[in-house]
Amino acid sequence: MKHKLSFAGAAMAIGSLVLAGQVHAETVPPVTDPLGVLVLPKGAPLEIGGYWVLSGSDAALGVDQKRGVELAIEDWKKTLVGHPIVLDAQDSQCSAEGGQIAATKLASNPNTVVVIGPSCSSEATPAAPILWKAGIVDIGTSSTAPSLTAADRNAGFHGFARTVFSDADQGKGDGNYIFNVLKAKKVVTIHDGSPYASQLVAEFVKTYAALGGTVLSQEAIQPTDVDMHPLLTRIAAEKPDVIYMPIFVAAAGQIARQAKTTTGLETTQLIGGGSLMTGDIITAAGDAVVGMKITYPDISPEALGKGYPDFVEKYKSAYGEAPVSGYHAMAYDAAAIAFKAIEQVAKTDDEGTTYIGRQALRDAIFATDTDGISGRIKCDADGECAQFKLGVFEYVNADPTTFKIGDNPKKIYP
Repeated sequence: MKHKLSFAGAAMAIGSLVLAGQVHAETVPPVTDPLGVLVLPKGAPLEIGGYWVLSGSDAALGVDQKRGVELAIEDWKKTLVGHPIVLDAQDSQCSAEGGQIAATKLASNPNTVVVIGPSCSSEATPAAPILWKAGIVDIGTSSTAPSLTAADRNAGFHGFARTVFSDADQGKGDGNYIFNVLKAKKVVTIHDGSPYASQLVAEFVKTYAALGGTVLSQEAIQPTDVDMHPLLTRIAAEKPDVIYMPIFVAAAGQIARQAKTTTGLETTQLIGGGSLMTGDIITAAGDAVVGMKITYPDISPEALGKGYPDFVEKYKSAYGEAPVSGYHAMAYDAAAIAFKAIEQVAKTDDEGTTYIGRQALRDAIFATDTDGISGRIKCDADGECAQFKLGVFEYVNADPTTFKIGDNPKKIYP
């Protein structure tokens, strides 16, 4: 979905590692599988790939998800079907280039059983087809673009599932909230060109306009833009009730700060998305963060799984702090359904060698129907496994140390 780094050189350097994708039917007794069989000798590690944004202004998003997977590994006592679990986590930096590089590295390892992540739809868009070409299932943890699980997606995405909702659902929820609850009749939208932001804005606009709302303009920025004054001056002339901006931390912080000093926008409501569920936006926006709203899944006990409160306590105990962003539960659930599917399909012989059919693993993951800590996890034929229940949160304190989901930002709806 971003970013500031160029990966062209790195991509060329590892280009020779891109797999030819020669997955094929294979019989390795006791398993026959149309996509091939992964063989783990006795004592060999069971390698779980992961890729998230782990550096830069949005690092909290990925670090939080990586921790969710680590806690799942701990709950399985670091062992699965008789093999030690090893997590190979790549920093894909919330960019298309980063996703491509991370997926190429993970796919080039013949012992990668499954991949969990990524954070951003920009990463998943190039990465998922690379992984599936190698017969590797990819379970997204906060990559929400509707195109990733659309019924008409191309075959390269047939190995992609996710434990996070689709923005097709969030866009509807956001449109209804802004029109019917906030009673805002005029909005301006801002996206950064990423699959996440642009597709979420499109879904929001579709719902909001159908309800009778007026979309005054749909603006586009670059994630690295710093001077937002020309944009904000133009928006101020339109006199919107709301600026809807599901973008990332760096640009959102600039907009928030500069809107406060733009005549006509001093009190205009800013509404972001789940990418801003992090204390880093408090730092980026400063005092201007107070009053900013974000739309995000409802985290009330009624909406989440019954195991979520205990999970948060485990998180605090393990890392010495509360969750640093908002998608840790989805990441834990992604790991959990992967581990359960592996347990279901793996076959181990008398010598301790384990055989895992790749198509069988994919089918088991896509057949998931269970209660997770993030709520109900029920995958459809296109890999959409989560349901979206809207929550709205508002930042009430400009001190970054006060970040706590539900308190700052405070849940205000429903």
